[in-house]
Amino acid sequence: MTTSKISLEGSRDWVTRVVTSDTFLYIMKRLLQALLTLFLASALSFFIIQLAPGDYVDTLRQNPKISPERIEELRRQFGLDKSWPEQFGLWLWRILTRGDFGTSFVYQRSVSSLLWERVPATLLLAVSSLIVTWAIAIPLGIIAAVKQNQWVDRIFQVISYIGQGFPSFVTALFLLIFAQNTSPVFPVGGMTSINFNELTWFGQILDIGWHMILPTIALSITSFAGLQRITRGELLDVLRQDYIQTARAKGLPENRVIYVHALRNAINPLITLLGFELASLLSGAFIAEYFFNWPGLGRLTLLAVQSQDLYLVMASLVMSAVLLSIGNLVADLLLKIADPRIRLENLN
Repeated sequence: MTTSKISLEGSRDWVTRVVTSDTFLYIMKRLLQALLTLFLASALSFFIIQLAPGDYVDTLRQNPKISPERIEELRRQFGLDKSWPEQFGLWLWRILTRGDFGTSFVYQRSVSSLLWERVPATLLLAVSSLIVTWAIAIPLGIIAAVKQNQWVDRIFQVISYIGQGFPSFVTALFLLIFAQNTSPVFPVGGMTSINFNELTWFGQILDIGWHMILPTIALSITSFAGLQRITRGELLDVLRQDYIQTARAKGLPENRVIYVHALRNAINPLITLLGFELASLLSGAFIAEYFFNWPGLGRLTLLAVQSQDLYLVMASLVMSAVLLSIGNLVADLLLKIADPRIRLENLN
Protein backbone atom coordinates (compact mmCIF):
# COMPACT_ATOMS: atom_id res chain seq x y z
CA MET A 1 0.00 0.00 0.00
CA THR A 2 2.79 2.37 0.93
CA THR A 3 4.72 1.49 -2.25
CA SER A 4 1.65 2.22 -4.40
CA LYS A 5 1.16 5.56 -2.67
CA ILE A 6 4.79 6.54 -3.22
CA SER A 7 4.57 5.50 -6.89
CA LEU A 8 1.39 7.54 -7.37
CA GLU A 9 2.94 10.60 -5.74
CA GLY A 10 6.04 10.20 -7.92
CA SER A 11 3.88 10.05 -11.03
CA ARG A 12 2.01 13.19 -9.98
CA ASP A 13 5.28 15.03 -9.35
CA TRP A 14 6.55 14.03 -12.80
CA VAL A 15 3.34 15.20 -14.49
CA THR A 16 3.49 18.48 -12.54
CA ARG A 17 7.09 19.09 -13.61
CA VAL A 18 6.24 18.39 -17.26
CA VAL A 19 3.14 20.60 -17.29
CA THR A 20 4.95 23.51 -15.64
CA SER A 21 8.15 23.17 -17.68
CA ASP A 22 9.13 25.99 -20.04
CA THR A 23 9.23 23.65 -23.04
CA PHE A 24 5.71 22.32 -22.46
CA LEU A 25 4.30 25.81 -21.96
CA TYR A 26 6.10 27.01 -25.09
CA ILE A 27 4.68 24.13 -27.16
CA MET A 28 1.13 24.84 -25.94
CA LYS A 29 1.59 28.54 -26.72
CA ARG A 30 2.81 27.78 -30.23
CA LEU A 31 -0.07 25.37 -30.84
CA LEU A 32 -2.58 28.05 -29.87
CA GLN A 33 -0.80 30.51 -32.17
CA ALA A 34 -0.93 27.90 -34.94
CA LEU A 35 -4.71 27.56 -34.52
CA LEU A 36 -5.14 31.31 -34.91
CA THR A 37 -2.81 31.31 -37.92
CA LEU A 38 -4.74 28.46 -39.54
CA PHE A 39 -8.03 30.30 -39.03
CA LEU A 40 -6.75 33.55 -40.54
CA ALA A 41 -4.99 31.78 -43.42
CA SER A 42 -8.05 29.66 -44.26
CA ALA A 43 -10.37 32.69 -44.10
CA LEU A 44 -8.09 34.74 -46.37
CA SER A 45 -7.66 31.84 -48.80
CA PHE A 46 -11.41 31.18 -48.89
CA PHE A 47 -12.31 34.73 -49.79
CA ILE A 48 -9.50 35.05 -52.35
CA ILE A 49 -10.75 31.90 -54.06
CA GLN A 50 -14.26 33.36 -54.09
CA LEU A 51 -12.99 36.40 -55.98
CA ALA A 52 -12.37 34.19 -59.03
CA PRO A 53 -15.20 34.49 -61.57
CA GLY A 54 -17.72 31.64 -61.52
CA ASP A 55 -17.58 28.38 -59.62
CA TYR A 56 -17.63 24.63 -60.25
CA VAL A 57 -21.35 24.56 -61.07
CA ASP A 58 -20.94 27.31 -63.66
CA THR A 59 -18.59 25.07 -65.64
CA LEU A 60 -21.40 22.50 -65.87
CA ARG A 61 -23.63 24.94 -67.73
CA GLN A 62 -21.55 24.30 -70.84
CA ASN A 63 -22.78 20.70 -70.86
CA PRO A 64 -26.12 20.61 -72.78
CA LYS A 65 -27.02 17.28 -71.15
CA ILE A 66 -27.34 18.91 -67.72
CA SER A 67 -30.61 20.76 -67.22
CA PRO A 68 -30.86 24.13 -65.43
CA GLU A 69 -32.92 22.43 -62.70
CA ARG A 70 -30.11 19.95 -62.06
CA ILE A 71 -27.58 22.77 -61.91
CA GLU A 72 -29.62 24.62 -59.28
CA GLU A 73 -29.99 21.39 -57.33
CA LEU A 74 -26.21 20.93 -57.31
CA ARG A 75 -25.74 24.53 -56.24
CA ARG A 76 -27.99 23.96 -53.22
CA GLN A 77 -26.36 20.58 -52.48
CA PHE A 78 -22.86 22.08 -52.30
CA GLY A 79 -24.03 25.22 -50.49
CA LEU A 80 -22.97 27.49 -53.35
CA ASP A 81 -26.30 29.34 -53.20
CA LYS A 82 -25.27 30.93 -49.90
CA SER A 83 -23.15 34.02 -49.32
CA TRP A 84 -19.35 33.81 -48.86
CA PRO A 85 -19.40 34.26 -45.06
CA GLU A 86 -22.12 31.62 -44.72
CA GLN A 87 -20.20 29.12 -46.86
CA PHE A 88 -17.02 29.66 -44.85
CA GLY A 89 -18.86 29.46 -41.53
CA LEU A 90 -20.58 26.18 -42.44
CA TRP A 91 -17.33 24.72 -43.74
CA LEU A 92 -15.47 25.71 -40.57
CA TRP A 93 -18.27 24.39 -38.33
CA ARG A 94 -18.16 20.98 -40.03
CA ILE A 95 -14.40 20.81 -39.42
CA LEU A 96 -14.69 21.73 -35.73
CA THR A 97 -17.65 19.47 -34.94
CA ARG A 98 -17.12 16.46 -37.21
CA GLY A 99 -13.62 16.80 -38.65
CA ASP A 100 -15.27 16.94 -42.09
CA PHE A 101 -13.59 19.05 -44.79
CA GLY A 102 -16.57 18.68 -47.08
CA THR A 103 -17.21 16.71 -50.25
CA SER A 104 -15.16 17.08 -53.41
CA PHE A 105 -17.24 18.45 -56.28
CA VAL A 106 -15.30 16.55 -58.94
CA TYR A 107 -14.66 13.21 -57.22
CA GLN A 108 -17.93 13.11 -55.25
CA ARG A 109 -15.97 11.78 -52.28
CA SER A 110 -14.95 12.98 -48.86
CA VAL A 111 -12.10 15.47 -49.10
CA SER A 112 -10.46 13.90 -46.03
CA SER A 113 -10.25 10.48 -47.72
CA LEU A 114 -8.69 12.02 -50.83
CA LEU A 115 -6.06 13.81 -48.73
CA TRP A 116 -5.16 10.69 -46.73
CA GLU A 117 -4.57 8.88 -50.03
CA ARG A 118 -2.27 11.55 -51.47
CA VAL A 119 -0.46 13.16 -48.51
CA PRO A 120 1.81 10.14 -47.75
CA ALA A 121 3.21 10.17 -51.29
CA THR A 122 3.93 13.91 -51.11
CA LEU A 123 5.51 13.65 -47.64
CA LEU A 124 7.66 10.73 -48.82
CA LEU A 125 8.98 12.81 -51.70
CA ALA A 126 9.49 15.95 -49.58
CA VAL A 127 11.23 14.16 -46.69
CA SER A 128 13.51 12.19 -49.02
CA SER A 129 14.44 15.42 -50.79
CA LEU A 130 15.11 17.09 -47.42
CA ILE A 131 17.41 14.25 -46.34
CA VAL A 132 19.30 14.23 -49.64
CA THR A 133 19.64 18.02 -49.66
CA TRP A 134 21.02 18.29 -46.13
CA ALA A 135 23.24 15.20 -46.45
CA ILE A 136 24.98 16.71 -49.49
CA ALA A 137 24.75 20.49 -49.05
CA ILE A 138 26.12 20.77 -45.50
CA PRO A 139 29.31 18.72 -46.07
CA LEU A 140 29.99 20.58 -49.33
CA GLY A 141 29.37 23.91 -47.58
CA ILE A 142 31.86 22.96 -44.87
CA ILE A 143 34.48 21.95 -47.44
CA ALA A 144 33.93 25.20 -49.37
CA ALA A 145 34.38 27.27 -46.20
CA VAL A 146 37.51 25.42 -45.09
CA LYS A 147 38.97 25.66 -48.63
CA GLN A 148 37.94 29.29 -49.10
CA ASN A 149 39.06 30.84 -52.41
CA GLN A 150 40.75 27.61 -53.48
CA TRP A 151 39.77 25.75 -56.64
CA VAL A 152 37.42 23.42 -54.72
CA ASP A 153 35.56 26.41 -53.29
CA ARG A 154 35.27 28.03 -56.72
CA ILE A 155 33.88 24.85 -58.29
CA PHE A 156 31.26 24.54 -55.55
CA GLN A 157 30.31 28.20 -55.99
CA VAL A 158 29.76 27.69 -59.72
CA ILE A 159 27.63 24.61 -59.03
CA SER A 160 25.63 26.58 -56.46
CA TYR A 161 25.00 29.49 -58.84
CA ILE A 162 23.91 27.11 -61.60
CA GLY A 163 21.60 25.23 -59.22
CA GLN A 164 19.93 28.41 -57.99
CA GLY A 165 19.60 29.74 -61.53
CA PHE A 166 17.53 26.79 -62.72
CA PRO A 167 13.85 26.83 -61.70
CA SER A 168 12.36 23.51 -60.62
CA PHE A 169 10.33 23.09 -63.80
CA VAL A 170 13.42 23.58 -66.00
CA THR A 171 15.32 20.97 -63.97
CA ALA A 172 12.36 18.61 -64.27
CA LEU A 173 12.29 19.07 -68.06
CA PHE A 174 16.01 18.30 -68.34
CA LEU A 175 15.55 15.18 -66.22
CA LEU A 176 12.63 14.05 -68.38
CA ILE A 177 14.80 14.43 -71.49
CA PHE A 178 17.56 12.51 -69.72
CA ALA A 179 15.14 9.74 -68.76
CA GLN A 180 13.86 9.53 -72.32
CA ASN A 181 17.38 9.09 -73.69
CA THR A 182 18.27 6.48 -71.06
CA SER A 183 14.94 4.62 -71.13
CA PRO A 184 14.06 2.24 -69.53
CA VAL A 185 16.73 2.84 -66.86
CA PHE A 186 14.84 5.59 -65.00
CA PRO A 187 11.04 5.31 -64.73
CA VAL A 188 9.10 8.59 -64.87
CA GLY A 189 5.46 7.54 -64.72
CA GLY A 190 3.74 7.05 -61.38
CA MET A 191 5.06 5.76 -58.10
CA THR A 192 5.23 2.01 -58.80
CA SER A 193 5.76 -0.44 -61.64
CA ILE A 194 3.03 -2.49 -63.31
CA ASN A 195 4.08 -5.68 -61.50
CA PHE A 196 4.32 -3.95 -58.10
CA ASN A 197 1.82 -6.29 -56.40
CA GLU A 198 3.79 -9.34 -57.52
CA LEU A 199 7.02 -8.18 -55.84
CA THR A 200 8.19 -9.09 -52.34
CA TRP A 201 8.02 -6.40 -49.62
CA PHE A 202 11.71 -5.64 -50.13
CA GLY A 203 11.21 -5.51 -53.89
CA GLN A 204 8.32 -3.08 -53.44
CA ILE A 205 10.52 -0.77 -51.35
CA LEU A 206 13.22 -0.85 -54.02
CA ASP A 207 10.64 -0.22 -56.74
CA ILE A 208 9.25 2.87 -55.00
CA GLY A 209 12.79 4.08 -54.29
CA TRP A 210 13.76 3.66 -57.95
CA HIS A 211 10.73 5.70 -59.04
CA MET A 212 11.69 8.41 -56.53
CA ILE A 213 15.17 9.09 -57.94
CA LEU A 214 14.35 11.66 -60.63
CA PRO A 215 11.55 13.52 -58.73
CA THR A 216 13.81 13.76 -55.68
CA ILE A 217 16.68 15.18 -57.75
CA ALA A 218 14.35 17.71 -59.40
CA LEU A 219 13.07 18.80 -56.00
CA SER A 220 16.50 18.91 -54.32
CA ILE A 221 18.71 20.84 -56.72
CA THR A 222 17.47 24.37 -55.98
CA SER A 223 17.29 23.74 -52.21
CA PHE A 224 20.74 22.15 -52.26
CA ALA A 225 22.31 25.14 -53.99
CA GLY A 226 20.90 27.65 -51.52
CA LEU A 227 21.67 25.59 -48.42
CA GLN A 228 25.25 24.96 -49.53
CA ARG A 229 25.89 28.70 -49.91
CA ILE A 230 24.28 29.51 -46.54
CA THR A 231 26.36 26.82 -44.81
CA ARG A 232 29.53 28.21 -46.35
CA GLY A 233 28.71 31.78 -45.35
CA GLU A 234 27.69 30.96 -41.78
CA LEU A 235 30.76 28.80 -41.17
CA LEU A 236 33.08 31.48 -42.57
CA ASP A 237 31.58 34.04 -40.17
CA VAL A 238 32.16 31.73 -37.21
CA LEU A 239 35.70 30.83 -38.28
CA ARG A 240 36.60 34.54 -38.11
CA GLN A 241 35.55 34.82 -34.47
CA ASP A 242 38.16 35.42 -31.75
CA TYR A 243 37.40 32.24 -29.81
CA ILE A 244 38.17 30.15 -32.92
CA GLN A 245 41.54 31.86 -33.26
CA THR A 246 42.14 31.22 -29.55
CA ALA A 247 41.30 27.52 -29.95
CA ARG A 248 43.78 27.25 -32.79
CA ALA A 249 46.43 29.11 -30.80
CA LYS A 250 46.02 26.56 -28.00
CA GLY A 251 47.02 23.84 -30.45
CA LEU A 252 43.66 22.09 -30.79
CA PRO A 253 43.40 19.82 -33.86
CA GLU A 254 41.87 21.58 -36.88
CA ASN A 255 39.09 19.00 -37.20
CA ARG A 256 38.08 19.60 -33.57
CA VAL A 257 38.09 23.37 -34.11
CA ILE A 258 35.88 23.10 -37.20
CA TYR A 259 33.45 20.30 -36.31
CA VAL A 260 33.13 20.82 -32.54
CA HIS A 261 33.55 24.54 -31.93
CA ALA A 262 32.75 26.29 -35.23
CA LEU A 263 30.08 24.06 -36.76
CA ARG A 264 28.08 23.86 -33.53
CA ASN A 265 27.54 27.63 -33.62
CA ALA A 266 27.13 27.87 -37.40
CA ILE A 267 24.39 25.25 -37.48
CA ASN A 268 21.79 27.35 -35.62
CA PRO A 269 20.69 29.48 -38.61
CA LEU A 270 20.44 26.31 -40.70
CA ILE A 271 18.10 24.70 -38.16
CA THR A 272 15.93 27.83 -38.31
CA LEU A 273 15.58 27.31 -42.06
CA LEU A 274 14.35 23.76 -41.53
CA GLY A 275 10.77 24.83 -40.80
CA PHE A 276 10.56 26.90 -43.96
CA GLU A 277 12.27 24.20 -46.00
CA LEU A 278 9.40 21.77 -45.40
CA ALA A 279 6.79 24.22 -46.69
CA SER A 280 8.90 25.21 -49.70
CA LEU A 281 9.51 21.56 -50.54
CA LEU A 282 5.77 20.94 -50.52
CA SER A 283 5.18 23.80 -52.95
CA GLY A 284 8.08 22.59 -55.11
CA ALA A 285 6.70 19.06 -54.97
CA PHE A 286 3.68 20.27 -56.95
CA ILE A 287 5.91 20.84 -59.98
CA ALA A 288 7.83 17.58 -59.60
CA GLU A 289 4.61 15.61 -59.15
CA TYR A 290 3.08 17.14 -62.25
CA PHE A 291 6.05 16.41 -64.51
CA PHE A 292 6.73 12.91 -63.17
CA ASN A 293 3.09 11.89 -62.74
CA TRP A 294 3.66 11.34 -59.02
CA PRO A 295 0.35 10.55 -57.25
CA GLY A 296 0.68 13.17 -54.52
CA LEU A 297 -1.10 16.18 -53.10
CA GLY A 298 0.38 18.56 -55.69
CA ARG A 299 -1.34 17.03 -58.72
CA LEU A 300 -4.57 16.69 -56.77
CA THR A 301 -4.49 20.38 -55.76
CA LEU A 302 -3.65 21.53 -59.29
CA LEU A 303 -6.62 19.65 -60.74
CA ALA A 304 -8.82 21.01 -57.95
CA VAL A 305 -7.80 24.61 -58.78
CA GLN A 306 -8.44 24.07 -62.49
CA SER A 307 -11.92 22.67 -61.82
CA GLN A 308 -12.68 25.15 -58.99
CA ASP A 309 -13.21 22.32 -56.51
CA LEU A 310 -13.51 24.72 -53.57
CA TYR A 311 -13.41 22.41 -50.55
CA LEU A 312 -10.58 20.30 -51.93
CA VAL A 313 -8.47 23.41 -52.60
CA MET A 314 -9.16 24.74 -49.10
CA ALA A 315 -8.23 21.46 -47.43
CA SER A 316 -4.96 21.33 -49.39
CA LEU A 317 -4.07 24.88 -48.32
CA VAL A 318 -4.87 24.09 -44.69
CA MET A 319 -2.69 20.97 -44.88
CA SER A 320 0.24 23.05 -46.16
CA ALA A 321 -0.25 25.59 -43.36
CA VAL A 322 -0.33 22.80 -40.76
CA LEU A 323 2.93 21.35 -42.04
CA LEU A 324 4.54 24.81 -42.02
CA SER A 325 3.51 25.33 -38.38
CA ILE A 326 4.80 21.90 -37.39
CA GLY A 327 8.06 22.49 -39.23
CA ASN A 328 8.65 25.80 -37.43
CA LEU A 329 7.88 24.24 -34.03
CA VAL A 330 10.26 21.33 -34.67
CA ALA A 331 12.97 23.78 -35.79
CA ASP A 332 12.61 25.79 -32.56
CA LEU A 333 12.85 22.67 -30.41
CA LEU A 334 15.91 21.48 -32.34
CA LEU A 335 17.51 24.90 -31.76
CA LYS A 336 16.98 24.46 -28.03
CA ILE A 337 18.58 21.00 -28.15
CA ALA A 338 21.54 22.20 -30.25
CA ASP A 339 22.18 25.25 -28.06
CA PRO A 340 20.87 25.03 -24.47
CA ARG A 341 21.69 28.72 -23.98
CA ILE A 342 18.76 29.65 -26.24
CA ARG A 343 15.55 30.57 -24.39
CA LEU A 344 12.42 29.40 -26.19
CA GLU A 345 10.45 32.52 -25.31
CA ASN A 346 12.99 34.55 -27.30
CA LEU A 347 12.24 32.60 -30.48
CA ASN A 348 8.78 34.10 -31.00
